[in-house]
Amino acid sequence: MQSNIFLKMTRVLSFLFLVLIFSCTSEKKVKEEVLAIDVEVKINRFDKKFALVTPENIWQLKNEYPYMFPEHYPDSIWIQKSQDTLQKQLEEEVAKVFSDFSEYEDEITLLFQHLKYYFPEFDEPEIVTLISDVDYRNKVIYADSLVVVGLDNFLGADHFFYIDIYRYISKNMIPEQLTPEIAEAISERYITPPKSRTFMELMVYYGKKAYVKELLMPLYDEHRVFGYTEDELDWAKANEMEIWRYFVERELLFSTDPQLPSRFINLAPFSKFYLELDNESPGSLGQYMGWQIVRAYAKNNQVDIKQLLTLSGEEIYKNSRFKPRR
Repeated sequence: MQSNIFLKMTRVLSFLFLVLIFSCTSEKKVKEEVLAIDVEVKINRFDKKFALVTPENIWQLKNEYPYMFPEHYPDSIWIQKSQDTLQKQLEEEVAKVFSDFSEYEDEITLLFQHLKYYFPEFDEPEIVTLISDVDYRNKVIYADSLVVVGLDNFLGADHFFYIDIYRYISKNMIPEQLTPEIAEAISERYITPPKSRTFMELMVYYGKKAYVKELLMPLYDEHRVFGYTEDELDWAKANEMEIWRYFVERELLFSTDPQLPSRFINLAPFSKFYLELDNESPGSLGQYMGWQIVRAYAKNNQVDIKQLLTLSGEEIYKNSRFKPRR
């Protein structure tokens, strides 16, 4: 018992020391009242346990994780999967990157503390890690009291498993994006869906997601929060005025043109202005501009974060006093 208490205290002190060092070398800070919030972070490495499954002990794993074993599949299917060559290779690669999960546990602890701070009703979900056969469209799933994380989607942008995945997708399949993905999955629960199909409504909706992540992860670099590379974020900042002028002059802000999401909102290798500079631009610049609008609104209005997340895109824009960088 004393040994467990000692180990727990050592982890806590180590975590606080890392936060202190990071804060002292950065303009970004963590509020003391956030660090004082008590949260429970429960990590369940289902991926490791499944790697050890046998016909004799599978019933134990099914009892512990009934939600991971749909009833219409016989045990033989799971045994066969556990012995599959690709499954074994995935397990080996995940073990190389995530043999020690303590760093991510510390990041998730700080994330949960911020969630409790801004959303006191938040109940800490259990984190369950698994191997998802590189289902990168569902890297993190938040459902009720569980957050399910497919660790094989965070092995590194250049990992050989991702050779057939577009670069604009694999660039974020890195260990550093694991916690931001969890933050986004959870924060979506608190954001009111778009109230119309206008471009502005979509921009602001995704801008809210980025802004909430920014609040929940104050020590993270901007590009990591948003999912851009540093170069992509620099490009967006340097061209903010021109992007905005393009949107305004072509009367796109309140347009319901169904092509606008694929041009400026959805994940893509670049944004589609139909200009020579397209190949230089990052994708999802509509999301980026929405982020700047929400930032401006939060700066220029006294508003609770919960209230902000319920406001329409048009209302936020009209009262944001947003001015693009020059």
